[in-house]
Amino acid sequence: MRAHDLLWLRTTAIAAGAPLPDWAEAAWPVVVRRAEPGRQGLVAVGLRGRARNQRHAAWVALAQVMRRCTPEALARERGWARCPGSGLACLDALARIAPMLDAAGLTWGPTGGVGFALASGAAVLHQGSDLDLLVRAPRPFAERELGLLRTLRSHAGCRLDVQIDTGCGGFALDEWLAGRRTVLLKTANGPRLVSDPWQPQKQECPA
Repeated sequence: MRAHDLLWLRTTAIAAGAPLPDWAEAAWPVVVRRAEPGRQGLVAVGLRGRARNQRHAAWVALAQVMRRCTPEALARERGWARCPGSGLACLDALARIAPMLDAAGLTWGPTGGVGFALASGAAVLHQGSDLDLLVRAPRPFAERELGLLRTLRSHAGCRLDVQIDTGCGGFALDEWLAGRRTVLLKTANGPRLVSDPWQPQKQECPA
């Protein structure tokens, strides 16, 4: 299980038998989040509701997971044309950007509200929805790849948030492109300012 994966559960209970929040949709997936390892057999997840402020962090037992969907799988399925809310700015942007990322040979996928809508079929998007993307990058980008990433925002037409996952954690593409001396790397052990997100200083890559 990796951060941003979506999981469907067999039951409506979370770890330790605690019930879901009243607003939670039992049929909706939960999303894997970064967190320090918990008890064996548990995975850290986040729940979302229909309202923006309806978010809940929890732990679920791996034995309760009956289906998993990755951002990369959503990119391969290319379901944005038939997603509820087709014609919204975020989905139009995804349709424009997807061929560019594919042509560059990057491993990527939609996350956030767009990824959730594509995976679940839930009508959670609106005209002001952001487009969140995840790009897997186990090595530093080649100059050609970096050049493409610099152009993405000009093709979006909506707010675009690209997270780069190095395998050691995730960081915001905008911070990297801004040429800052350090970027904020989100890891399972918490956020860390690093100069090289592919080789975090004095830090081992989380498992």
